Amino acid sequence: MTDAGGAPGTVFDPDRLDDQEHLVGGDPSGVLRAVASSAARVRTAYRASAEAEVGSLARFGRPRAIVVVGSGGSAVAGDVLDAVIGYGAPLPIVTVRGHRLPGWVGAADIVMAVSRPGDGEETFAPAAEAARRGSSIMGVGPARSPLEPVVTRAGGPYVPYGNEVGRQGGTLWEIIVPLVVAASSLGLVEAREDVFEAAAVRLEDIAHRCRPSSESFINPGKTLAAELAGSIPVIWGTSPLAGAAARWLAFRLNEIARYPAVWGELPESRHQLAAFTGPLAGRDIFADPFADEPGGEGARLRLVLLRDAEEDEQVARHRTAAVGLAEDRGVPVSEVVAEGVHPLERLATLTGLGDYAAVYAALGYGIDPESFSDVTELRS
Repeated sequence: MTDAGGAPGTVFDPDRLDDQEHLVGGDPSGVLRAVASSAARVRTAYRASAEAEVGSLARFGRPRAIVVVGSGGSAVAGDVLDAVIGYGAPLPIVTVRGHRLPGWVGAADIVMAVSRPGDGEETFAPAAEAARRGSSIMGVGPARSPLEPVVTRAGGPYVPYGNEVGRQGGTLWEIIVPLVVAASSLGLVEAREDVFEAAAVRLEDIAHRCRPSSESFINPGKTLAAELAGSIPVIWGTSPLAGAAARWLAFRLNEIARYPAVWGELPESRHQLAAFTGPLAGRDIFADPFADEPGGEGARLRLVLLRDAEEDEQVARHRTAAVGLAEDRGVPVSEVVAEGVHPLERLATLTGLGDYAAVYAALGYGIDPESFSDVTELRS
């Protein structure tokens, strides 16, 4: 698809987001529909986890550690699991994003192998190594993927979902729900079916508010996409859970909209404040004040805060100070506030809106959100 200037995906046109014909024609693979079905995917993933008997991991008692292996968006599942279980976890939750397991991983540990494409060697290799070491193992990925026999031959449960092997599609929920169900069976977190249903209801509400037919001025997904356009987003979470959501949003902007983003978690991300006085902060005082079209030249930083309802008091002070510094330096700020009681509910309100914003950003730039040619070429 080509924009008015002749180059594909170089100018963000907000009018595209209210053009129903463009929203359908510009998304031939139905990525927007997939995001809209997130609630159904939560329910399906919960049933698939029960059918795969992920609770069987508890038959040997509580493990020494849980190790989640995956890369890219798949690895975010490990961050979410750690955040959902929280600081009171009686064991470490470790996420491995490379090809090798730590030397200490062995028969006393559970390894959870997560692969959205199902054939990534960065997940396949450590999963096979875990099986050789005698670790308890479970897997999550597309049906009939190369990862599935590695897990099942080791006697572990494998939770399949309907993604095509080799594709990066799907949402966060297909990969995180089985991990949380398994953790619940181990007594590490309280997550009965009603918890997942509450998260699904939150996602349904977001789907209603962000539906394609809802015009931009009242649609929070389209509004956030327009705010991000033409900026370099610095996305911060205000808790481990919101930090995982920040990482997911940055990943989705990369994957879906081909858009750069920086992510972090307060208070550790405070060092990024230095960029607010750098060459990409603020606004050019010589620029035409009426030439404020999104997606134009001279991209500037934008601070995007994903705020958790359970914010540490010190983190709240850091957040307030950061907003003040950003505004003083001409860096615009967007905020998304989590809602709900259970961590999965709050995660739904943060990632649900972010998923819509990423898809709408792609469509606003005239980019097919499902084209993974560059990623496929790099992996091959």
